[in-house]
Amino acid sequence: MGAQIHRQLLAEPETVTALTRLHTVARVDTTTAVTDLTTADPRELAAAEVLFTHWGAPLLTEEALTLMPRLRAVVHAAGSVKHHVTDAVWRRGITVSSAAAANAVPVAEFTLAAILFAGKRVLDVARAYTGARSRPDLLPYYTGHGNYHRTVGIVGASRIGRRVIELLRPFDLDVLLHDPHVDAHRARALGVRPVGLDELVRHSDVVSIHAPQLPETHHMFDTRRLALMKDGATLVNTARGDLVDTEALIAHLVTGRLHAVLDVTEPDVPPADSPLYTLPNVLLTPHIAGSLGNELGRMTDWAVDEVARYAQGLPLAHQVAPDELIRSA
Repeated sequence: MGAQIHRQLLAEPETVTALTRLHTVARVDTTTAVTDLTTADPRELAAAEVLFTHWGAPLLTEEALTLMPRLRAVVHAAGSVKHHVTDAVWRRGITVSSAAAANAVPVAEFTLAAILFAGKRVLDVARAYTGARSRPDLLPYYTGHGNYHRTVGIVGASRIGRRVIELLRPFDLDVLLHDPHVDAHRARALGVRPVGLDELVRHSDVVSIHAPQLPETHHMFDTRRLALMKDGATLVNTARGDLVDTEALIAHLVTGRLHAVLDVTEPDVPPADSPLYTLPNVLLTPHIAGSLGNELGRMTDWAVDEVARYAQGLPLAHQVAPDELIRSA
């Protein structure tokens, strides 16, 4: 795992407890962060049965795996494994597990907050209040806003998308879903109405993106599709930045026609002169929706549980299949 993430993990009390538990089921060195397998201690690598990885983990190439002839499992205490698991891992029959479902929890919580705040125009009200420094006249200015029977469009029934749908159930909201891999029967079981993407965009007061980063989803929200959004609608993106054509979105945002909550952008960090930093109808955050601070402990707990299952000869609970990566972030 990357050294910076390694230090942050070790600093969290919850993680200290999890790592103590890890020592009870495995012989592990938690003092060293390995960022390059080719320069690591070859004796340690040769003995390794399980790799415990996190963000910043080195790429598991054929060359790297040759150094680990006993390797049987990769347990990832984070989300996507696309950044370090290669075809060589699958060819060798190595089992891969991910704590992506644990990481989905804070992203879904962040999204829920964004949706509810968007419905009440909390950001606008706060700025008006701050500017006036006296009680603003809310009724005429914010008539029509609120969260009673607003329409929310969820793009992608991913782990996070499904979790968001679950969190939205207690509220009086109408929820639409677009996901080409979810049929009408399954959508109804989730408690949502399945629609085409253009229909979802046209009818939603808030559109929340939870689709994977794939060639076919690149700029799925382009100039044409953004133009379909209702005046005053909010676009929430906690998925991947390149799912949205940023320049096209900015064109709509500068007119004030749309609002946006953007935790990810293209590029990852907008240029210093980007209007996204200053537009009053934009909430821009630096990719914080996922696990942060003590939330890292949840992923660590899930990953340690997986190592414990391996040590007991049990199937891993959060195993990743190669074909899942085709449809995941």
